[in-house]
Amino acid sequence: MPRALITGITGQDGLYLSELLLSKGYEVYGLIRGQNNPKYELVRETVPDVKLLTGDLMDVSSLVRILDSANPDEVYNLGAISFVAYSWENASVTSDVTGKGVLNMLEATRHYAGDDVSKVRFYQASSSEMFGKVQEVPQREETLLWPRSPYGVAKVYGHYMTINYRESYGMHASSGILFNHESPRRGPEFVTRKVSQAVARIKLGLQDELVLGNLDAKRDWGFAGDYVEAMWLMLQQSAADDYVISTGETHSIEELLEAAFEAAGVADWRSYIRQDPRFMRPAEVDLLIGDSTKARTVLGWKPKVSFRELVQMMVESDLREQSALIR
Repeated sequence: MPRALITGITGQDGLYLSELLLSKGYEVYGLIRGQNNPKYELVRETVPDVKLLTGDLMDVSSLVRILDSANPDEVYNLGAISFVAYSWENASVTSDVTGKGVLNMLEATRHYAGDDVSKVRFYQASSSEMFGKVQEVPQREETLLWPRSPYGVAKVYGHYMTINYRESYGMHASSGILFNHESPRRGPEFVTRKVSQAVARIKLGLQDELVLGNLDAKRDWGFAGDYVEAMWLMLQQSAADDYVISTGETHSIEELLEAAFEAAGVADWRSYIRQDPRFMRPAEVDLLIGDSTKARTVLGWKPKVSFRELVQMMVESDLREQSALIR
């Protein structure tokens, strides 16, 4: 039975990846920060077969202890402070966790592997936010990185550190440069879930308006459940490498709103929207669209859920959730 360790298991990716690995017969371990973590019960209820271990990406000794306990064949480092807007409010903490946390995990994994670096394969969750002020459209693995947020800068550090450990120590360390991927499990602080939740509440008469920032920003949105399959496929390859994971389509926030209100059967969506400068990014990333040709060719991966299907899925989920709250 193969064994896997997942950091960031409380997030949407960690939950979907756990389900995928369990379905493939893996013994799955998850790193969770703090015994009183508010998401502990969520993980317990969603993936009860996952064995949870307490540790911290900022504490290398705890990571070494967890690796020795889990004895994994594969390590998926998804742990990060992943809300981009927060990174401007606390650049230092974001840099520590999202950036140095990768180094700590790589170093702990290297020590765990010992003289046999082939003992474990490592996946790093890189991000399309690394492209930032895009220098090429669409963005490929070789596109120059120009991050526009402290989060993006931290992700670049972790990305290059993963490449360095691959080249310096011969580790099987791969990075997935994942473009925006969403799901009903997305936190409500993220714009897609903020929209789907608000649309559901407006439909049910629980909310009068939705306040947003830039409606023109464009993103390449896919389904998180599709994207975790790409993570697994990377670690099944004989050689480690970096891959852009994306749909190859871009949609604006305005298009997201149109699709969400349509999914809920609400007409004249513009009357419910108010823009507020407080929700504008200090340095906006205007257009992200990925070229996942390499992943499609080498890994045989492709997204299954379309943009409109994703939005429909999220709105329907939030309608069920919000309806249950008012019963």
